[in-house]
Amino acid sequence: MRSGALARGFAAGLLGLALAAPVAASWLAGERPADLGVNQGRLKPPSTTENSVSSQATLYSGPGADYARIAPLPLHGDPATELQRLAQIVAAQPGARIVKQEGHYLYAEFSSRWLGFVDDVEFWAAPAEGVIHVRSASRLGRRDFGVNRARIEALRSAFSPAPSPAAR
Repeated sequence: MRSGALARGFAAGLLGLALAAPVAASWLAGERPADLGVNQGRLKPPSTTENSVSSQATLYSGPGADYARIAPLPLHGDPATELQRLAQIVAAQPGARIVKQEGHYLYAEFSSRWLGFVDDVEFWAAPAEGVIHVRSASRLGRRDFGVNRARIEALRSAFSPAPSPAAR
């Protein structure tokens, strides 16, 4: 009799967790920032905490700027073509969803598998500089444990052009 009550209690607890998970996941996703995009040749500044990376962090000073510094991606050709190639690479990543792609700008959201945390990732091709500027930032929390930096470096590796046959 006692084991039956325990089993029912356990089952009810699991059901409660299953029902609460979507609510918790949406809460952990946070809200999409309204100030994303390119403004006067700049992406949104990096966070003041250690939860973002930005190739434009050198334009800012203060808390978080040193942690956030990361190199931009190289621009190897036509910006529209390169951003399209980058969008295909991004879309193939686990948890990625392209939200906006227009002109020289690309914006994607990356959701974590288990808890649904969302990171905002932006790319802006700057042909005059010969680069694609990047910004990747967690919506919630004060630390990202290197996730945003690792993501951009993995995308950098995937985006790098394959060596030409003559270079091999």
